[in-house]
Amino acid sequence: MVKCISTEDTLPLRSSVLRNNLPFDQCVFPTDDIDGGFHLGAVANEQIVSIATFFPEDYPELGLGGFRLRGMATDPAFAGKGYGAKLINFAVSALTSANASYIWCNARSSAVVFYKKLGFEVVSDEFEVPGIGPHFNMIKHLTA
Repeated sequence: MVKCISTEDTLPLRSSVLRNNLPFDQCVFPTDDIDGGFHLGAVANEQIVSIATFFPEDYPELGLGGFRLRGMATDPAFAGKGYGAKLINFAVSALTSANASYIWCNARSSAVVFYKKLGFEVVSDEFEVPGIGPHFNMIKHLTA
């Protein structure tokens, strides 16, 4: 099951999976409370096992109607079991219904194959996010 969750609900996985166990207060994003933004969680056994945050932000070369995906993480014990894909597909459906044009993200290089399987395409050269590692910009165009 995928559902909307709070910023606070994202923090345990953000810390453990994305930020090397930093304190929760250092895992809050400045865009967490932006108008139109939302957080999703995939749930298994009453536990949030995958998370992602979406908020309105246009990709510079693509114009209006963009949503940015940020902070996607899956509990390693649940990786490869389809929870992340269910979460992305839920967001695609919701954002398509809301007339968004595309979703974009800074994908970790290690996650490019995952995003490609879900219809995202690489649109940049590899770049380094300081303290986190190599990334690519990726985009998925939405159609109603």
